[in-house]
Amino acid sequence: MTDGFDLGGLLEQAQAMQQQMMEAQAEQANQIVTGTAGGNKVSIELTGTGEYKGVKIAPEAVDPDDVELLEELVLAALRDAAAQIAELQEQAMGGMDLGALGGMLGTGE
Repeated sequence: MTDGFDLGGLLEQAQAMQQQMMEAQAEQANQIVTGTAGGNKVSIELTGTGEYKGVKIAPEAVDPDDVELLEELVLAALRDAAAQIAELQEQAMGGMDLGALGGMLGTGE
């Protein structure tokens, strides 16, 4: 007795979701985000999946008498980049069609 539950259809939807997730991850890996701080005196480049690609620090940001400021700028740039990556991930997940599976999770209509 199945009571209208279509396991085959559910499996197809799960496979389609997995494919969408893999495509979104591949797309994210190709995107570069740049976190900045201090009026662009510090910038950090990462891929959309969080792989660090580079750090740039303007010479005027380097004050041997105020190393703490430089540390704070680097941390702020990292946080900025992380927020951008989180936004990319949210956008990728928001574009997925959960179909009936979404309804089972309580997110559908």
